Parts: sequence; structure tokens; C-alpha cells
Amino acid sequence: MLKIRTYPLGPIQTNCYIIEDSEGQCLVVDPGEEGSKIIEKIETRNGKPLAILLTHAHFDHIGAVDEVRNHYSIPVYIHREEQYWLMNPDLNGSSRYPGLPLVANKAADHFLQDGPLKIGPFQFEVRHTPGHSPGSVSFVFTDAQFAVVGDTLFKQSIGRTDLPNGDTNTLLNSIQGKLLSLPDNFKVYPGHGLATTVGDEKVSNPFLK
Repeated sequence: MLKIRTYPLGPIQTNCYIIEDSEGQCLVVDPGEEGSKIIEKIETRNGKPLAILLTHAHFDHIGAVDEVRNHYSIPVYIHREEQYWLMNPDLNGSSRYPGLPLVANKAADHFLQDGPLKIGPFQFEVRHTPGHSPGSVSFVFTDAQFAVVGDTLFKQSIGRTDLPNGDTNTLLNSIQGKLLSLPDNFKVYPGHGLATTVGDEKVSNPFLK
């Protein structure tokens, strides 16, 4: 039985997720800020991290990547289309906001692509869901009936597309084809804000009418 824990971090309150199995092994999704807090939460539960998964590489989702990676000596997974964003403040957007630290991590260890992925005991599906950014992906855990979707879909909203390389039509196609095709009872965990379900968004999301 998988458990998913949500930690809103940093000035933009980006959701970091820790997905844990019954043995304490875990995946860290989008460590965007406050690396010491993420490590503290893992240590409190005697967690055993296996990998860092990134839904995309905007600065608020990757700010603590190297701190967590280096502490646990674990690999980082990202979509190939955003491999350089991880290292480049101009691409990940951190250089656009005076007063915020520039985010420049080391290169990723593995590239994500559509299809099944197994990391330790965790088996899930990667779905490429571009639109908010070209390398956005969602992680679908079929047996546990939830998906971690980054900034693709929110509770009664969708990801912004006014940032460089964003595209509204591409985003809507990703949502319709890759997320709303999941069963209605699937829980959806977004990059910001509260969780929702596929069924609720079909009915109440004004951007999907």
C-alpha cells in the first residue's frame, strides 16, 4: 500500500511529494525548495529514498534537487526536453525573479519517456503531458489510483501557458488525452494547491468545458 505525503515548500508553496511503500522506501517528487525540511521529513519516518522524479524543470520545482540528491546519493529523473533547464537559470526561470536564488543543478542521471517505469518496488507509468512546459510529465500509479501531474492540471484550473515554451492547445490536448482518460476516481496531485479527482475536474473545471 503506497502512501503519498504533500509538503508545500518555498515562496511559491510548490508541492513536494514523498511516495512511500510499507517498507519505508520512497520516491521524492519535485523537491522545489527547503531541502533540509525534505530531508528532515524523510529522516523522521526513517525513509529510504530511491530516486528524485521531476514533473518539469521550472525553478520552483527543482530548487532543492542537488541538496536532496547529494544527501542520499540517489539518481534524478527528468524528461529529455528539459535536461538543460535543470542546470540553466535562464531556462528554468530563476534568473527572471530578482531576489530569488539562481537555480543551477548538476545534470540529471536518467531521462523519462512515455511508458512504464520501475524503480525498486515502485511500478508506475510516465505520461508526457507538455503544454505548461515542453518536458512536463505526469506519474500515474495505477494500483494506488493516483497521479502526480505537476503544473499540468490543478483543482478547477490548469497550468499557465504564458511562460516561455508554453502552449495552451498543447496543454489542453495533454489534459484531455493523458489525464482525463484516467478513471474518474483517480486522485490528482498537482504542483500547487489541493488535490482533486479526475471526475471532479471533468464536471467542475471551467477551463475544460
